[in-house]
Amino acid sequence: MTDYNPRTATGIPTQPVGSLPRPSWLQQAYAQYDAGEITRDQLEAEQDKAVRETIERYEATPAPIISDGEQRWSSFATYALTDTLAGTGLADHLAGDGGQYFAIFADGHNRQLPRLTSGPFRYKTYAADTLRKSIPLAHRPMKQAVIAPSMLALLYPLDGEVPGYSREAFEEDLVNECEKDVRQAFAAGAARVSIDFTEGRLATRNDHRNPWTGRNMLPHFIELNNRVFERFSADERTRIGIHTCPGGDRDSVHSADVPYSDLLPSMFQMNAGYFLIQLASERDKDRVYKLIGENLRGDADGVAQVAYVGVINPLNPRVESPEEVRDALVRAANFISKEQLGSTDDCGFSPFSIDEKPSHGSPDFARDTAFQKITNRVEGTRLAAEKLGIS
Repeated sequence: MTDYNPRTATGIPTQPVGSLPRPSWLQQAYAQYDAGEITRDQLEAEQDKAVRETIERYEATPAPIISDGEQRWSSFATYALTDTLAGTGLADHLAGDGGQYFAIFADGHNRQLPRLTSGPFRYKTYAADTLRKSIPLAHRPMKQAVIAPSMLALLYPLDGEVPGYSREAFEEDLVNECEKDVRQAFAAGAARVSIDFTEGRLATRNDHRNPWTGRNMLPHFIELNNRVFERFSADERTRIGIHTCPGGDRDSVHSADVPYSDLLPSMFQMNAGYFLIQLASERDKDRVYKLIGENLRGDADGVAQVAYVGVINPLNPRVESPEEVRDALVRAANFISKEQLGSTDDCGFSPFSIDEKPSHGSPDFARDTAFQKITNRVEGTRLAAEKLGIS
């Protein structure tokens, strides 16, 4: 599964971010598990059923690379720490009572991390632990998303220290765990691994409700993530990406008002091989295309970076046509080298295991819509490659 050429099927490479809406019956099973009404084995049986259906439906689309939709995860940010969003099955050295917000969304809801109580910090679950269960079900290459160390750095208190466990020691453990997460995902058979960096854009916002956003943490986030990248060869990093977006939960965002000019020049200083960049929902796309073209590096410590621009908006139930996708990519090629251009979805379709998808009406309708959008992303990317003379 790891022998994968991203340009073979569509000329311009295309890949998903990762998550898909969980069916309503799976969301109900998560709630029943939190309430003690079903066992962990019963929850896993429902997760396995959802993954099988996800892969079958994915492979009914023309997508050249797929994911398992993160059906077995609590969220993109906390899969390593806990079984559920409510904190059932929390990892050692963490408490569920009042950790740091990592995001406050435009509709007013928030998502919160656990509280770090002591060291050492270790993941409870690695991405490979669930990927190994999914790979045997798939007949196409699979990608795997993992969480960035910069996100989990927010586990440590903003002020003061955890008794007996310095910030420096915690961050070294964090970098080690992220490296292990990526390496194990490749060992399990992932063709591509992307690192979720949704906190990047949010880091440049000053929100008094969320104190970490006003502390100029972006430079440290970049440095922390680069500590992971420096442990991989140039060849390995061609297969490791960074994903950025203004959030996506309950059809709401957390930082869409932050100008991309505050993030992108710094973001491309990370030595990743590729970037998955929310763009379909941006108002002034040309401005962002130009920023990407000006800052995307042809040599990032031995790697020519590729920008996968978002052509699908997972928060909007309207399905983009293949022609819209084609036209967006053709327009992007005026600013970004064709050799460094790819397509993706703006974000995961549902990064959290409990997500009512209010703009869609139900998670089940959102799930159906997601597969339609994926189909059109792939077809539109192929049309763009034809128009641009890319084979």
